[in-house]
Amino acid sequence: MLLRVVLALDDAGIRKRIRDILRDMDLNVEVLKGGKDVWARAIAKGGDVLLIDQDVVEEAIECGDEIDPGLLTMPAVVAISDYQPPEKHAALIASGCDGALQAGLPEQILRESLTAILEKRQTFVDASQARRPIATPQLSDFVSDSPSMQTFMDTVHRIVQSNTSILILGETGTGKERLARAIHAASPRGGGPFVAVNCAALPESLMESELFGHEEGAFTGATRARKGAFELAHDGTMFLDEIGDMPLHLQVKLLRVLQEREMQRVGGERPFDVNVRVMAASNRDLEKEVEDRRFRQDLFYRLNVVTLEVPPLRERKEDISLLARSYIDFHRPRVGREVHDMEDAALEALVNYAWPGNVRELINVIERALLLCRTGTITLADLPVGIRGFVPPQAGGINIPRDPAEVPSEWLARPLKELRNSMNADLERVYLAAMLRDTNGKIGQTAQRAGIDPRSLFDKMKQYGLEKDDFKPKKPK
Repeated sequence: MLLRVVLALDDAGIRKRIRDILRDMDLNVEVLKGGKDVWARAIAKGGDVLLIDQDVVEEAIECGDEIDPGLLTMPAVVAISDYQPPEKHAALIASGCDGALQAGLPEQILRESLTAILEKRQTFVDASQARRPIATPQLSDFVSDSPSMQTFMDTVHRIVQSNTSILILGETGTGKERLARAIHAASPRGGGPFVAVNCAALPESLMESELFGHEEGAFTGATRARKGAFELAHDGTMFLDEIGDMPLHLQVKLLRVLQEREMQRVGGERPFDVNVRVMAASNRDLEKEVEDRRFRQDLFYRLNVVTLEVPPLRERKEDISLLARSYIDFHRPRVGREVHDMEDAALEALVNYAWPGNVRELINVIERALLLCRTGTITLADLPVGIRGFVPPQAGGINIPRDPAEVPSEWLARPLKELRNSMNADLERVYLAAMLRDTNGKIGQTAQRAGIDPRSLFDKMKQYGLEKDDFKPKKPK
């Protein structure tokens, strides 16, 4: 992450000397001139390190202001003066300052001291801002027996070491962000941050601030300066999911970041450099969006240096058995169930299913099966009705055999209450999936036809792993 330094020194000569030392370092330095309320204004800048006159620090301490460099919202404070008696130096450090330096020190000593303070703060900020998943995806996780996926992964391995922008396309649930994280981890930037932003999940009024940050007072409610996603991703990777939902006026700012490698905060007076690799993803046809003037052509070409289109799960059925067993191993320690295998009939049902929700749906199905499984092996009865073949008939209700001899043995191995609850849940899931498909994923219309509240529908969709985007009509390529 790009470290931000606020330089609040009244003496122009000292300010220039320290500014020159910092100039060669990979920092975003902002100079704050003197005047009233220097301490309050400096803190409100939201920097990581504050280099400030010693008398201002002493006055703040006398007024009861706390200096706590252990808080991410509080910068590391370094007091600068012409001369510091040992007792004053000790008092400043005891009050929480990260450093107390004499401006007249030889340049090499001053540089080494500032470098040590900045490196310490960088380590603290990076550790505090780390957004790592429980298990960082690796390219080796993308197991495959299908020719289409093997060809796809061969392309991925060939471009992973580059620094070029990547556009990842594919249906909802194919694992575009997971692939981006794996590429980042295997790239030379793997030790840096990976910051993901879903453009479809942010209101347009907040998106610019989330991406580029803002200065204090940039808009109503901006009481402190705030870093944006691009600053947080400095020396790492920026992943923009659903890039097709980005407004046109922000596409211009993104294009500048890609072309010039510099950005400017909302309300900021000057741009600064950022070193970020951009990956973007979309389930839309961006070429069609360009034709319809909803997406900038120049930005599309800038992002489209390398395009990776993830094959949907239905086109690589050879991988389903392999993926299912890998997700059993993944979920087993998390759900606390000693389940190690899956019967052939259950695997056959998984292979024959169409998987409209792709890999995300398969992950949810396996987790559900582990929770319901009563033995060490997942059976057909542990899968949802829509997958194992019990489809609701036209008249409604579960397809229950009339002849007791035809009742599956899996039913008889379970208590009535458990079986009834499971079948009710399966019926709900299949019914809601069918209704969403019939309404093209329109939540309001689905809720009205199903006779339930939209909020209840959202809760049930979350429970059953249903995504409204999975039921929207696919745009022709």
